[in-house]
Amino acid sequence: MQKSFGAPLGDWVAPPAPGPERIEGTYMRLERLSSTHTHDLYAALAENHDELWDYMPVGPFHAETAFIRWINEQIASKDPLFYAVIDPVTGHAAGMQSFLRISPAIGTIELGFITLGAQLQRSRAASEGFIRMIEWAFNAGYRRFEWKCDACNLPSRRAAQRLGLSYEGTFRQATHYKGRNRDTAWFAATDKDWPALREAYSAWLDPKNFDAEGNQIERLSDLTRLVRVSSDPQLAG
Repeated sequence: MQKSFGAPLGDWVAPPAPGPERIEGTYMRLERLSSTHTHDLYAALAENHDELWDYMPVGPFHAETAFIRWINEQIASKDPLFYAVIDPVTGHAAGMQSFLRISPAIGTIELGFITLGAQLQRSRAASEGFIRMIEWAFNAGYRRFEWKCDACNLPSRRAAQRLGLSYEGTFRQATHYKGRNRDTAWFAATDKDWPALREAYSAWLDPKNFDAEGNQIERLSDLTRLVRVSSDPQLAG
């Protein structure tokens, strides 16, 4: 039997660990999580917003002191590495997300722990926040960008597919949290996907792609549809 091997890496060089203090966008910016964001984040994410923590391994937080303690732990963390999502008009933090499972040696990185306040949900700013982290990773030289979520979390699965990340399967009983099982759905893009994704993202983020009321003209999912190697069977479109 003839042996087969994967494609050679060529001149690929391991990328740096993430860590820019700011990642700029058109409709939002990302800032490394710090104590200056805590009060805004408590108001946007924790105070009377229990449902935001349904698929998170921590929370909800019913006291600001407990939330501050947890945020301080995340500020000190290098993996996950957290960013606050900032509304550039108000200057307030309205959500947070992180790079995690960061493995420069093999060129893989994940976006996760996405927790967005009501003003960010289903918004241009939220989508751009995801896009800018994907952009940073591939521009830095990562080979693979991952998104994983509880298989029951359909909004997260839809977001991953909308971004053009390919569905790669579901790991049954991958872990457990809050006294319940978690099957984990996997999505990813590779550096081979990136040129086409970059074009799709650029077209979608163009201000001309939004009408006077801020509604998208071309949907992101339509622009990224042909990039996906495989689609999530649980989702339509």
